[in-house]
Amino acid sequence: MMSNKVSRRQFLSYTLMGVGGFMASGMLMPMVRFAVDPVLQQSGGGDFIPTPQKVDELTEVPVRVDFTIKDREDAWYKSDVSNTAWVYKDGDNVIALSPVCKHLGCTVNWGGDEKHPDQFFCPCHAGRYLKNGDNVKGTPPLGPLDEFDVKVEGGYVYLGATKPNTLV
Repeated sequence: MMSNKVSRRQFLSYTLMGVGGFMASGMLMPMVRFAVDPVLQQSGGGDFIPTPQKVDELTEVPVRVDFTIKDREDAWYKSDVSNTAWVYKDGDNVIALSPVCKHLGCTVNWGGDEKHPDQFFCPCHAGRYLKNGDNVKGTPPLGPLDEFDVKVEGGYVYLGATKPNTLV
């Protein structure tokens, strides 16, 4: 019969591995919680933010609309965050596009390029988008501009969360 005795060397190695594992988990748990906690927080993604833009004043030409997200909660503090959208009318629909270029995150402008006055233009790397946000093939952007959820209330435009472009 074989004996189940543990040698002194095995006992010490098991003890050190156990203590080391316990200490490592004690150090890693706060880091894991720090990384995962913001994901588990409920977000106010369904909230619509009022803008100063009146629907009656919109045309088929995109206009820049600045709006402020009040008391936006970050991981540590609340603050007001300014944001921008390009808003225009397409028939009876109000369209709002994100100004963030899909190439490297620069801000696009409407009619910013003299050669293409009826397109969005990104000055960082000469990226171009059509009016519906579709990226012009052969220019740096890899995809269309994101779209905002839009709600009209009391004659004013309200903007919600961004979503992938549904116009292209």
